[in-house]
Amino acid sequence: MKILKTKFKQYWPLIKSLQTALLLITGLAGYMSTRCPAHNLSTVLALAGSLFLSISGSTVLNMWYDRDIDAKMPRTSKRPLPTGKITSQEALIFGLTISALGVGWALTMNLLYGAVVFAGLFFDVVVYSMWLKRRTAWSIVWGGISGGMPILAGRALGVGQLDWVGLTLSLAVLFWIPTHILTFSMRYHKDYQSAGVPTFPSTYGFQATRVIIAISSVIAAVAMGVAAYGVGLTWGYLRLMAVLSAGLLVLAVGSTVHPSERTNFGLFKYASLYMLSSMLLLFAEGI
Repeated sequence: MKILKTKFKQYWPLIKSLQTALLLITGLAGYMSTRCPAHNLSTVLALAGSLFLSISGSTVLNMWYDRDIDAKMPRTSKRPLPTGKITSQEALIFGLTISALGVGWALTMNLLYGAVVFAGLFFDVVVYSMWLKRRTAWSIVWGGISGGMPILAGRALGVGQLDWVGLTLSLAVLFWIPTHILTFSMRYHKDYQSAGVPTFPSTYGFQATRVIIAISSVIAAVAMGVAAYGVGLTWGYLRLMAVLSAGLLVLAVGSTVHPSERTNFGLFKYASLYMLSSMLLLFAEGI
């Protein structure tokens, strides 16, 4: 038992639990926007299990591939792979195993759902991490596409097809991700520079990055509002969504007009709160 507990503590950081949980919540929200979970509990649990495994697997594979640059950045140098707590072979086997289990489980539930889940993993690991991350700052667009796949997958499982609401929800996540990631890359731009990873701040400058964040936030808020209307969110929930979106826009514009590290970090924190709260509103409507 002690050995298992030790192994769990070593492997758990590989899945980035907070990031995985947020993406998992978007997938559940996508499904619950179409079906009442009380009447489909077994499907909800299978959705949660398959998404957790596939999202976690892609994150582990990213950690495995990026172990060399993680070792160069103070923020990531204490992760299990750079420190040698887990070998690269162990991480690769673990990542491949849970990825295969997650995608395989998803395919047994529904072929379309499984295909979208696999697409998310492929875009995240192969296109974003392995191909583009070290080559161009625009890699985050492809990372954003992968980030939008869980909610699209959940919606597709619920309605049995790719509908405009699911695609718009996915688009909202895609344009939310730059707000989240670019504020983070501004805060830790020296780390990324030391590792040789191109980012928007290092490529285009801080002010241009702030403008991109503001534009992206506007598009994300509009897309989320349109999708919420398409889901059939009641007027009370729509008003709450509008308030949340207004907060995102105020912070995004404020960071452009009056830039500061405090405002930037506040926007980074609020972006996660905004997405979580928006998903919870979709949850509430589904229930």
